Amino acid sequence: LMRVSRQLVERAEDALKDAGLPPLAWYDVLHELAEAGVGGLRPFQLIERTLFAQYNVSRLLARLEADGLVEKLRVADDGRGQTVRITGKGREMRRRMWAVYGRSIAELIGEKLSNDDLETLSALLGRLRHPMPE
Repeated sequence: LMRVSRQLVERAEDALKDAGLPPLAWYDVLHELAEAGVGGLRPFQLIERTLFAQYNVSRLLARLEADGLVEKLRVADDGRGQTVRITGKGREMRRRMWAVYGRSIAELIGEKLSNDDLETLSALLGRLRHPMPE
């Protein structure tokens, strides 16, 4: 599972790179922020949702902010806290990345497995992701 996952991610990364787009980690963060809506997310929430290490998220957010893809806002009731929101430019980047990433998923997985296979795979991975209590 881990080897196949790594291979699929590497191929998706290559497709993004070939299209002149940023790495998949950027898409993951932009996706989570877009899903969060106008309220955005606190950095610790991004860490939970993406499973990236804290130091990776901090560096990535700094880069995304420098490129105008996200904005950081102070939290009113927490002097040190910040909320991060996706910008219009970030939404556009996410859209451009999805065009390549989505096509990559379709080519790497969707074209190789039947609908029944995909449903079975999804069910099996779901059981591993959320194991049933013993």
